[in-house]
Amino acid sequence: MRMCKGFYTLLIAQFLSALADNALLFAAIALLAQMQSPDWHTPLLQQFFVISYIVLAPFVGSFADALPKGNVMFIANAIKFIGSLAMILGVPPLYAYGIVGIGAAAYSPAKYGILTELLPPEKLVGANGWMEGSTVIAIILGAIVGGILASHDPKLAIILITVLYLLAAIFNIYIPKLPIDHKLPKKNPVFMLIDFWYSFKALWLDARGQVSLAVTTLFWGAGATLRLVVIAWAASALNFGLEQSTQLMALLAVGIAVGSIVAARYITLEESTKVLPAGIVMGLLVIAMAFVQHWQLAVVLLFIIGTLAGFFVVPLNALLQHRGHELIGAGHSIAVQNFNEHIGILLMLGAYLLMVKAQISITLIVIAFGLFVSVCMTVIHKRYRFIKPCDSVV
Repeated sequence: MRMCKGFYTLLIAQFLSALADNALLFAAIALLAQMQSPDWHTPLLQQFFVISYIVLAPFVGSFADALPKGNVMFIANAIKFIGSLAMILGVPPLYAYGIVGIGAAAYSPAKYGILTELLPPEKLVGANGWMEGSTVIAIILGAIVGGILASHDPKLAIILITVLYLLAAIFNIYIPKLPIDHKLPKKNPVFMLIDFWYSFKALWLDARGQVSLAVTTLFWGAGATLRLVVIAWAASALNFGLEQSTQLMALLAVGIAVGSIVAARYITLEESTKVLPAGIVMGLLVIAMAFVQHWQLAVVLLFIIGTLAGFFVVPLNALLQHRGHELIGAGHSIAVQNFNEHIGILLMLGAYLLMVKAQISITLIVIAFGLFVSVCMTVIHKRYRFIKPCDSVV
């Protein structure tokens, strides 16, 4: 499927920024280990990152829709650059990563919202496949490069990551400047909060908005937690260090890329809810991880889990973007999506943090995690499997 030239500029900018984000996570984890921080600081690190998505959600959607989205992405990348630079200069990793989170919160509504402005609806699933595929490649390279460099010299890794943010910002400059979409009539914070609440309700009271929000919230909450669970599980079950664990994570990401490509090729926007059973199977396979003792089997299992994840999330992401664009504007809908998804991430990381502090075995954590995902996806599938394109929730 052929896309416009501006889409590929966006894709490169997104790839570089996502590569830096993912490499920085592992560099920050290595830096915490070098500082001999407690184990529970690792999930806390991501909580410092995601809290910005929740706190800033009422404002970043309006911000994304009030300016050309390429400009918004440039500003957001500049904030990420400052956060990464702060980590180099000695600011504690938790706080510096929190600054990067502010930039990421502002970046997300623009990078996904611009798709509905650049492309017609029939190309959204394909565009999401490209975006998810490039993001997953960035996750793979970020995990590998970040893990390898950080295991030898975390500070050097962070310096190189800071350069990546700078390159991403340069590409942001060349993203086409499109007409401003759904610009707010007022800019005061109270109006923005009311406007966000209206957007929040509009998506949750729409049947297609509701199912896509429910699934993407679960997916990203589970995905953020699974990265840390896999690292801990690989250390316990396979005796892997950080470098080997990040390479194992890369295989999970390869699976997501494959699943994204398959979904982009064969699933249309109208058929997006038919992929829900893949999420149920994914949860069951996560439970199976608890009983794996050989790395060869772990490789196969994580690849399949990733493939199923990519297959079911891409069509529902596209559905949410399309419906959000119709109802409230692209930037607003992505801000609502981010708000919900990062509450999910915060809660699931919080549960994982408490289990680690309580010294619950990683085997039980993996089983509980997989069971939770499978049960939630079963409930969602039963509720929404017969959804019609024009349905609304009452």
